[in-house]
Amino acid sequence: MVVQNGLRLRLTQAERRLWRAFHSGTLVQLGDNPIGVGRTPGQNAPADGATWGPERTVRAQVIVALLLGAREPGVGAVPAVRLRGARITGRLELRGGTVEYELALSGCYLDEAPDFSGSVTRTMRFTDCRLPGFNGGGMRVSGHLSLSGAHVTGTVRLPRASFESGLWMGGTKIDGGVHTGALTVDAGFYLENAEISSGLRLVGARLTGGLFMDGATLRNPGGDAFTGDSMVVEDVMKCGKGFTALGCVRLRGARLTSLSITGALRSPDTPYALHASHMEAREVYLKYTEPVEGVVTLAHSRIGTMRDDPESWPEQLRLNGLVYETLRGGSIERRVGWVARDPYGFLPQPYEQLAAWYLRDGNDLLARRTLLAKQRARRRTFNPLGRLWGRLLDVTVGYGYRPWLAGVWFALLLAVGTVTFGLVPPRAIKPDESPGFDSFAYTFDLLLPFPAFGQRDLFDPAGWTQGLAYGLIIAGWILATALIAGATRVLRPS
Repeated sequence: MVVQNGLRLRLTQAERRLWRAFHSGTLVQLGDNPIGVGRTPGQNAPADGATWGPERTVRAQVIVALLLGAREPGVGAVPAVRLRGARITGRLELRGGTVEYELALSGCYLDEAPDFSGSVTRTMRFTDCRLPGFNGGGMRVSGHLSLSGAHVTGTVRLPRASFESGLWMGGTKIDGGVHTGALTVDAGFYLENAEISSGLRLVGARLTGGLFMDGATLRNPGGDAFTGDSMVVEDVMKCGKGFTALGCVRLRGARLTSLSITGALRSPDTPYALHASHMEAREVYLKYTEPVEGVVTLAHSRIGTMRDDPESWPEQLRLNGLVYETLRGGSIERRVGWVARDPYGFLPQPYEQLAAWYLRDGNDLLARRTLLAKQRARRRTFNPLGRLWGRLLDVTVGYGYRPWLAGVWFALLLAVGTVTFGLVPPRAIKPDESPGFDSFAYTFDLLLPFPAFGQRDLFDPAGWTQGLAYGLIIAGWILATALIAGATRVLRPS
């Protein structure tokens, strides 16, 4: 007989075993090796817990009484509640309480969702258990909380909770989502191979030991599968092999030491598959295992080193305002296509940032090619006359980034004029005063805005060659104007 909350409890045989084992922290096992992992209903799994009889039933009141000091601890031993294979009836409620002992439940079935809100506890384990939810709002754990292998049919709530030694949810299945706010985990948050429906919410969380989600599946179609806005991760956030997000992954305003996503992002029914705008990260590694379904945005983010494969990006990609110090992966052709995928159309900043990176890396040629691609993309936004003038600038001098093109055109026109006027020379305006005709010098004079040899003023072409002469004069002015306009564009500060 024990007294808990003013009530006298007559212990069952299973409860007496737990009561006696508490002082030494000995594990009490009820049933035949009822471990949840690998078992199916009908094979002694926690999913069958509702059918377990009195021999495997322990009231939550008894566990709460032990955790709150109803029995004196043994001498020379570490007291703890360690229970396997039990059906726990009633609510395991320690709201606002202070618990000095460890709680370790494995392979258990809980009728009601535990409530540890506002409590101060040691390590808490619910491994391979089945429970309808978990409420830990504001709890402080001087150890870790483990839900590894558990099946939570409701929601896990951990707003303002704090865990000194980690939060473990490896292999956990949660049907109602994980809701936190201002969560603090001073060691790693482990979600490998977890399966979470209705979304994982870590807004404002601070994770000093990293976030590990290899093999995890996060589901919330039409909404946010992962919400990490303003989250701080002082180690790696790793979404590695087998990671799948069915819904948007939000990292808006997050601050990360390292971000690695090599899984699958599928969110065709939301505006974004990955929303990582205004994010700060020292290192980012992005290489998707399959085509991304949805828009990705890194707009206005700041990244130290970015490693990615441009071929794995989706067709719609927002990079406006993105700043990076180092870029790894992809040829110039892929990178130019990479910055040209904004669904809102042409924006100059992604091109200028890419060109700035090439300049810092010592690749002046690649920087010029990037800026040329920027001008060509901008041309598509002009009216027909502007597009015509832009194309002319492109063909003649490459918008000033290929000035040698003007020399090629000049040489070609000079050769045509020299040959033509050599075969069909113009007549002298003043035969008695004119020097000998030189077709090369004459053509050169026609191509220059201001004659250098004086031949153009002394000879007058006749017949069809007159049209050629006028064409050469016009072409010369166009080349000169394009060269000046291109040079001005290049020299103009960004």
